Amino acid sequence: MPELMKDKYYNYRSIHELALRVKAVYPSFLDCDFIGGIMDDTWDALALKGRMRQIAINLGKYLPSDYEQALAILDQVVAGYPAGFNDNSLIYFPDFVEVYGQDECHWDLSIAALERYTQYSTAEFAVRPFIIKHEGRMMAQMSVWAGHGNEHVRRLASEGCRPALPWGQALTRFKKDPSLVLGILEQLKADPSLYVRKSVANNLNDISKTHPDLVAQIAMDWYGKNGYTDWIVKHGCRTLLKKGNKDVLGIFGVADASCVDVYDFALGAASVSIGEDMLFSFKVRADKATKVRLEYGIHYVKANGGQTRKIFQISETSLIAHQEKAFRKTHSFADLSSRKHYPGIHSLVLIVNGVEQTKLDFEVLASK
Repeated sequence: MPELMKDKYYNYRSIHELALRVKAVYPSFLDCDFIGGIMDDTWDALALKGRMRQIAINLGKYLPSDYEQALAILDQVVAGYPAGFNDNSLIYFPDFVEVYGQDECHWDLSIAALERYTQYSTAEFAVRPFIIKHEGRMMAQMSVWAGHGNEHVRRLASEGCRPALPWGQALTRFKKDPSLVLGILEQLKADPSLYVRKSVANNLNDISKTHPDLVAQIAMDWYGKNGYTDWIVKHGCRTLLKKGNKDVLGIFGVADASCVDVYDFALGAASVSIGEDMLFSFKVRADKATKVRLEYGIHYVKANGGQTRKIFQISETSLIAHQEKAFRKTHSFADLSSRKHYPGIHSLVLIVNGVEQTKLDFEVLASK
């Protein structure tokens, strides 16, 4: 079984290393008590973010109670890492700011610390309570960060205000009205850093789930002017593409499915056991020169016996008139942390340019 991320990031070795780094700049630091306070009888059961928070809380317990003094010590610790070092395991530094630095009197200290610490890990979670409590002020700061010279700080400007950041506090006001977020994305829509562009695209994809027409319009306005922006639009519209949004499909020239024939669709077997792969194949032919987006959907059986569909992309290709193209694909039914499989009748449907084509049923069996 693969090592859990919480055990990879946060274990005795990594916490002991942190304790030594703190003690090196703050000799009175009670390193053994610090480690013991973290790795108590609750430790094994804690999830990744729970362990991160436990470390941050114990930093506050064993550093000076004066917030400014504690930050000064952490600054020295962070400065001890090599130039350009970045590791998400160090997220307990910005988390310390979130836990202990939200008072109004600490605003300037905390914002400056988040800017520093995100360059070594990420402050995408830590900024969210600041946004919730001081929306206008914090979004003005995010706009400043969007123009920063460091890609990690620019990414924070986008990632920190995603309306539905995974594992982060939901920004419900931005789900209802993303206008303040759009100003940040506008600043970053042609950023030279792929790291930043991925965040902008993910932010746009978040917004598309509650405001599909708005994102479709943004995509039409942005597309075709800059290669970096075009990549963001394509990646940021992935949910709309999977839903067959005609406006977005049209941007990429894949709105017409009527000229494409699908045939010889077959499954490799009538059943597959959990943990195995399912093979399927099919052919397509175009009546005229066209661009084709090929996807497939799996109708999974849920634990309660119902079904849910998930879509996967196969290819996006151009065909000349009367050209035939064959495809073979395998789909894994191995359990994942994000998806558990259940026995029962499933379905596989082919999707061409957002339009469902033929569908075949098969049985998923219990693992052997």
